[in-house]
Amino acid sequence: MTNVTRYEPFAELARFDPFRDFETMFGYPRTFWRNLPQEPEMKMDVSEDDKMFRVKAEIPGVKKEDIKISIDGNQVSISAEVKKETEEKEKNGEKVIRSERYYGNQYRSFTLQQDIDEAASEAKYADGVLELMLPKKTTARVREIAVK
Repeated sequence: MTNVTRYEPFAELARFDPFRDFETMFGYPRTFWRNLPQEPEMKMDVSEDDKMFRVKAEIPGVKKEDIKISIDGNQVSISAEVKKETEEKEKNGEKVIRSERYYGNQYRSFTLQQDIDEAASEAKYADGVLELMLPKKTTARVREIAVK
């Protein structure tokens, strides 16, 4: 036996379902944003030994004057102002067709397992790589007191 279903052209309008196309809603923007130029990301490597933490952060195309580092206990924050300009100039009598610019701030913050000695910390920036040497703060040793 076959089932017969009546076709109702206005059934979709009568039924309110706000999440009907929820999966497809995110599919379109992903393909749209994929083609746009992305802002640069700050990539980092963090290592440690008994005395200090070492951080290497890639921040290409930034002047060292535009990098700011702050340390608060075991919280380290790095921010950099990025200015990128790309322009295709006139070649063989042709005009500029495309000109791209990116201005913005990069920010990265992370927490380490131990407090940092801010006074002894060092930072070097060369060839687009920021190197931080963050000595660990010596913790006060627990002292037992004899009861008299």
